[in-house]
Amino acid sequence: MTAFLKSTKIEYKKSVVSWVERYFYAPSVADRLLSYCLYPLSLLYCFTVWLRYKAAKETDCRIPIISVGNLTVGGSGKTPLVSALASTFTAPCIILRGYGRHSSGLLVVKDSQGIHCDVKQSGDEAMIYAQKLSKAVVIVSENRMDAIAKAQQMHCEVVFLDDGYSKHNIKKYDILIDIATPNTFCLPAGPFRERLWRGKTAYIAQEERTFKRNVTYKNLTSAMLLVTAIARPERLQPYLPKGVVGHRYFPDHYYFQKEELEQMLHESGAASLLVTYKDYVKLADFNLPLSLMDLDVEVSQELQKNIQAYVNNLKAYSPSHTRS
Repeated sequence: MTAFLKSTKIEYKKSVVSWVERYFYAPSVADRLLSYCLYPLSLLYCFTVWLRYKAAKETDCRIPIISVGNLTVGGSGKTPLVSALASTFTAPCIILRGYGRHSSGLLVVKDSQGIHCDVKQSGDEAMIYAQKLSKAVVIVSENRMDAIAKAQQMHCEVVFLDDGYSKHNIKKYDILIDIATPNTFCLPAGPFRERLWRGKTAYIAQEERTFKRNVTYKNLTSAMLLVTAIARPERLQPYLPKGVVGHRYFPDHYYFQKEELEQMLHESGAASLLVTYKDYVKLADFNLPLSLMDLDVEVSQELQKNIQAYVNNLKAYSPSHTRS
């Protein structure tokens, strides 16, 4: 009975997430009508968020801080873009909230000594950074200012905030990934969490112009079941290899159970599970046949030069940051 209730809850959540993603990014006529009905609430929401922006007092933390985010809800490719940018530095720190983690407070996921927790404590995105960026410090914290202070104590040279645009109290270089959608309203009528407010500057990054995705595959088999828990999983469609016999989509940041994956393999007749790296960090210890679809990005020279110029300018009047 417990298993049935859990399965029902998961299916309900999946259907809700699927509807919301369609409503935001591929609305039907009925969805558009609902958006217009909710528009007065959007105006109230947007005004409230604007007031929070106007009330914020920007603090110079005396360390180069680069935020990569987007104005809308849902996935946008922040993690691979942060990874690509941070990999060009010798002592970077990645700071993120750690959404979906089974812990709270400030946690140093990785430092020069290695990884200090499991994926449930860190969250899936933090573990991606910890495993992929050998030179990076990775910190999860609800309070970004505390995490930045910790990064300074650890002598990091630059901080990358994963999804930090809304932290208007922090002086930083903002990069916003542009997500195309026909619905341009704020929540709840549309997908926008914030606007690019007057007085704010940000580098607008666009896929194919600012960055291009590169996909590498490992352990491909002739029959693979795509299993993933990422936002807007339809983004994977152009990159799927031959041999995919079906798919199972789960809510973003979902933590899988080994038994349910074994059942999916059995029912589908697949030889392996095809997963993204975000899923892989949660499944690697299950001892199941996994095929990996790893998406990285190649960043434009323009953005790389802008980032380096920003960091160099701050270093010109700030103490040097070298990790001991």
